Amino acid sequence: MRFTTASRIILLTAASSLCFHSSLTAVDAFHITPSSSSLSSRTSTISPSCRTTHFTSSSKACSSSTALQSSATTTTTRQDEPKQLQLYNSLTRTKTPVTPIASPQISMYTCGPTVYDSAHVGNFRAFLTYDVLKRTLLYLGYNVDHICNLTDVDDKIINKCNAESISLQELTDTYTNAFFDDLEALNIIKARAYPRATEHIDEMAKLILDLEQNGLAYQSDEGSWYFSVSKKEGYGTNLVQLDPDQLKKGASSTTGGGGAQRAAGSSGMALDADEYDAEKEGVRDFCLWKAYKPEFDRDDAIWDPVVEVVVKTTNTNDDEEEEVQTRHIGKGRPGWHLECSAMARKYLGPTIDLHAGGIDLKFPHHENEIAQSEGANCAPFCNCWVHNGFVNIGDEKMSKSKGNFLTLRKACPTAEDVRAYRYLVVSSQYRNPLSFTEAALGAAKGALKRLDRIQVMIDDVLKNNEDSSSSSSDTTGAIVATVEKELANFEVAIADDLSMPRASACLFSIVKAAEKEFKRVAKLKKEEDLEETPLLDMVGLVRVQEALIQMDQVFGIYYEVPQVKGEEGAAGGTDDDNVNGGAIPEDVMDLVVQRTAAKDAKDWELADSLRAKITELGFAVKDVKGGDPIVSKV
Repeated sequence: MRFTTASRIILLTAASSLCFHSSLTAVDAFHITPSSSSLSSRTSTISPSCRTTHFTSSSKACSSSTALQSSATTTTTRQDEPKQLQLYNSLTRTKTPVTPIASPQISMYTCGPTVYDSAHVGNFRAFLTYDVLKRTLLYLGYNVDHICNLTDVDDKIINKCNAESISLQELTDTYTNAFFDDLEALNIIKARAYPRATEHIDEMAKLILDLEQNGLAYQSDEGSWYFSVSKKEGYGTNLVQLDPDQLKKGASSTTGGGGAQRAAGSSGMALDADEYDAEKEGVRDFCLWKAYKPEFDRDDAIWDPVVEVVVKTTNTNDDEEEEVQTRHIGKGRPGWHLECSAMARKYLGPTIDLHAGGIDLKFPHHENEIAQSEGANCAPFCNCWVHNGFVNIGDEKMSKSKGNFLTLRKACPTAEDVRAYRYLVVSSQYRNPLSFTEAALGAAKGALKRLDRIQVMIDDVLKNNEDSSSSSSDTTGAIVATVEKELANFEVAIADDLSMPRASACLFSIVKAAEKEFKRVAKLKKEEDLEETPLLDMVGLVRVQEALIQMDQVFGIYYEVPQVKGEEGAAGGTDDDNVNGGAIPEDVMDLVVQRTAAKDAKDWELADSLRAKITELGFAVKDVKGGDPIVSKV
């Protein structure tokens, strides 16, 4: 019996667990054009001998118990042609137009949390970046199909279950629910589904056998499965440029379960994020499936999947035949990298439009995803990779391993703090590092107070002037002209690699125009001692309100934070004692925003004069390389 080219043709549709959102057809999901312009800038490293085994469907239904349906805005059908979005693509290392496979539908996969503890504010920068990206895509006219995974089994989870004497399900359910509460508190639009690793064991086993079929996976003597890095052309050169000589094997017999510590090259880059050590053929090979270790593993975190494989063969008469084979990959649990490849394939198909994550995931996790997915599917995995920068405490990246992290509920105990953190993150340049300081959070609070106040002021005058056209002053339409100009600038900014600092400057230019109108009327009344209040430009103010609501489709800052029980009390209430704590005056923040815009325009003389005005008001502004300026009282 011999394999023929017929066994290759089954390829994409057969190997994937064909499970899609109801709004997608199989044709939409699998519409792949490797020769299209969106892929032309990248040389494919798919092996010409790539084959994919046909598996029968024995998996659970697509909608897992943790799948959440997103709001209707994520799947609204649009008839207009979407506007162009440019993103910095980590794959090409350039800023390029986003070209979906089946526009206006756009598929997006994002890396979710490992649910063994509460996520910290550094983690939530990634989730807020995903949210700004999704909101921008929706604003520009795309329909976003978003999947975000939940890692609910790994070494850290098992260690914590053992330490706290609780089940894996109990631990992971607790922190999964906390994660969803935090997403709601931050006004993050939900993904279509949040699939759990433990509910997709069959899909992962199938992907391992696909890799074995294509000569890229092997089983060690003790039962673990590994990806053979040396057999995958281009490994380590997609999202990073690695020197193979830097890849060293690091091992320690002191970690729980004999896990290998994360090795690092001379650059300090993590080289093995899978805390595991076992027999493998190559020092660079990474683990796909961890064989059962009775001295470490738990009964509720071990699986023994059985996969029925349908193999096409030809007999001696060259007639095609199908043979069903039953395969066991062995008792064990999945490696960290495997789940994302399996879930992306199941829910979005073999090739996706966008994949997002923190910059620390570029290697090894995302590089390994590319190797696994392209090795199993024989197709390009993802057309555009988006990575956000770190959140720093002082000069260090915030992380649990360093012990310098703050959970959202500890860092932001009040509703005002939560909204301010959202604004702080979404108004920053996502690729740059972001410093989390009391001063930065205070500045964000000041900005939100100014935004809230102008909305209230406009609401009040509109309530008293139901017919805005008849009660409007005879103006030249200056406010409307400002609004239209800044709205156009706003759309240019968000479409230019999510340039949210520029978008924020547009937002506050509109706010300033409204504030100026209120001040004009107040000044006239005071100077001329009028009995009746002079007429406001109601048409202009209505347009301002409409523009603020329109821009908020991307910013997502006008909302009421839900009441959530925090770690040390309620994290959704208002703390009157802290409302003004650390807030920067609005006139100072206005100058800071103007100075940022001047620097972006390279108008150094204006930027210097604005700094001088800030100093005169008793505040100092410190520029942070690659980040937002820090404002503090002198």
